[in-house]
Amino acid sequence: MVKPIFETIKEIKKNIENLSCDDLEKEMQNPETLVVDIREMQERVDSGAIPDSIHAPRGMLEFWADPNSPYYRKQFKPDKRVVLYCAGGARSALATKALLDMGYQSVAHLDPGFIGWKKEKRPVEEMASKSRWIRRIMK
Repeated sequence: MVKPIFETIKEIKKNIENLSCDDLEKEMQNPETLVVDIREMQERVDSGAIPDSIHAPRGMLEFWADPNSPYYRKQFKPDKRVVLYCAGGARSALATKALLDMGYQSVAHLDPGFIGWKKEKRPVEEMASKSRWIRRIMK
């Protein structure tokens, strides 16, 4: 029998740092905090993003965060504060656990996700005009 994924996420959230939108705004005052959007690129283009966040799709996160990987991105440092977010807080909870398991020391996630961020009318950076990944509509 397959264990329901949301049971796993509920268990993970008991052992990771779950931030509110207020918490994240405080974190963002520190220029050393790395805020990472792990949603798919099209989600970022379609919905916007939390200002000054970087994009690291969930499927590449561990590869980009591993200093020994040929895909490593220098923004990721195991001793740096990292805050992850996705749409609703599930993927970012899984990703937070993954980075902690890799040896990252200070990782948290935005528990209500980007949907919660927008619902609270927090600042959103428009991404469509800046992205080369805009969905092209066929006529």
